[in-house]
Amino acid sequence: MATVETDVLIVGSGPAGASAALALSTYGVDNILVTRYGRLADTPRAHITNQRTMEVLRDLGVEQDVAAKATPQHLMGNTVFCTSLAGEELGRVRSWGNDPLVQAEHELASPTRMCDMPQHLLEPVLVNAAVERGTRLRFDTVYTSFEQDAQGVTATVFDRLRDDTYRIRARYLIGADGGRSLVARHAGLPMRGRMGVAGSINIVFRADLSKYVAHRPSTLYWVLAPGATVGGIGAGLVRCVRPWDEWLIVWGYDVQGAPPDLTEDYARSVVRRLVGDDDLPVSITSTSAWTVNEMYAERYSSGRVFCAGDAVHRHPPSNGLGSNTSIQDSYNLAWKLKLVLEGVAAPSLLDSYDAERAPIGRQVVERANKSIGETAPIFEALDGLRPQTPEQLRRNIADRKSATPQAAEQRARLREAIAAKVYEFNAHGVDLNHRYTSSAVIPDGTPDPGFERDPELHYRPTTRPGAKLPHAWLTAGARDLSTLDLGGRGRFTLITGIGGECWTDAVRMAEKEFGLDIATAVIGPGRDYEDPYGDWARTRGIGDSGVLLVRPDNHVAFRHPRATEDAAGLLTGALRRLLGWERPQGRRRPAGSGGGGRARAGG
Repeated sequence: MATVETDVLIVGSGPAGASAALALSTYGVDNILVTRYGRLADTPRAHITNQRTMEVLRDLGVEQDVAAKATPQHLMGNTVFCTSLAGEELGRVRSWGNDPLVQAEHELASPTRMCDMPQHLLEPVLVNAAVERGTRLRFDTVYTSFEQDAQGVTATVFDRLRDDTYRIRARYLIGADGGRSLVARHAGLPMRGRMGVAGSINIVFRADLSKYVAHRPSTLYWVLAPGATVGGIGAGLVRCVRPWDEWLIVWGYDVQGAPPDLTEDYARSVVRRLVGDDDLPVSITSTSAWTVNEMYAERYSSGRVFCAGDAVHRHPPSNGLGSNTSIQDSYNLAWKLKLVLEGVAAPSLLDSYDAERAPIGRQVVERANKSIGETAPIFEALDGLRPQTPEQLRRNIADRKSATPQAAEQRARLREAIAAKVYEFNAHGVDLNHRYTSSAVIPDGTPDPGFERDPELHYRPTTRPGAKLPHAWLTAGARDLSTLDLGGRGRFTLITGIGGECWTDAVRMAEKEFGLDIATAVIGPGRDYEDPYGDWARTRGIGDSGVLLVRPDNHVAFRHPRATEDAAGLLTGALRRLLGWERPQGRRRPAGSGGGGRARAGG
């Protein structure tokens, strides 16, 4: 049997796999990407693309390509609750950063803007860039099994086009093969939760709905329709794919029974029901059934095998966290693989992937499922949870218009229930408040600053080690750039200010000792980078002569408040620990030491 060799084999070409390939190829790491399918995604599926993901794509050089194809933020923001698009509106939530106060927080938090980028448009951007930079892509190639040893992983794959089987020998394997991941199963990753919580149907269609929606632009329109059971919510969803003539409807079915016969006539009837126009010209593009899941992996790796994306966190699309978390998984992992493969870091650096990303995956699964439950008060306000006829629900909706104390109370409860959906549609803190604790972060002894406001709704910037580097606008001559633009590109970055020469001198010693490329940035008047608004000085959490060492993924790895005679010793000592060459409490077994594990399809 023939064997092909590479440094990293990636199974799956969705957001997690495609972004892993893009990051690795950007960093110069040889990789092969295989997918069982003959093409990339052909349906919209995931779509919300938050600021943190756009920061990742900015660093990987494809931010503008994504923004050019996406629906911009200002057209995403009126999440509507109604009886149908042509029918009665019950209320709206200013969403996805379009509330004026939230919009200001978005402006201050990042150099990027969130957008709506459907998966069938996103995947080609990521994969094309990856292939251009060196990824070897193989369609119609089915992963079937792997074996691993102390030096690497040997995967067996089946080529559907050639009708033959061959092996791919890699130093590391990334399983990004989705919610039914064979790689995760074969790796024996421990899972919590359950699959198949509820059943849903996607109906992708074309229809000109501009007269119903252009005056209240949004990504999502929720239709309270008797008989709808999307994710157990009790409403149908009309989602804009491209304004205002490409759409996706999500409609529910009883997961305990058989899904409905997805004929074009059935799909067209659902579309017209939710739009509220029986004569609407509709062209059905596709239909598919899927289930709502609530499952996460407690561990993301086994020896030299790592999993990312839906393989390790499976949840409903609430909050729009799926592709974002998947891309961020791969971004976290890729630079660590690069440094280990180059011999710059010890294999134990890879242990930090579990420690940093598994808690995020669990949070995302719990948040997405909690958002489903937070819809129930809307129905409670309309007395719509009890079994009743469609006529009774319509009467309940009409009752809120009455000039009675009961109707006034109902109106108040409905307003409060709709406003509470801010936790699904404006969870800015869930997007940005990632604070890692792992061996790849050096604590500085300062207390956790906590959060002054709700950490799910509001981002709090901090430079405490483990947090994402805060954004502030700087100038370099006539050029404006973000503090985030100082870092990334697969390298560590040292940031200091006036009086911090001891730190920049220390970089030369560190580069020589570790074989690292460490960028340096001195911020201050008359230096290469200036802080004209004073925003960085207010955010940096250190004095002018202090230092931040920022990881390739723009998370703060090490911080010291001021200049010191022992700068070289502190910096090299921090890097020694970060790179896994020294452990404060003894060394753990290296993540890449394998264990001779075996996995077989169907096992």
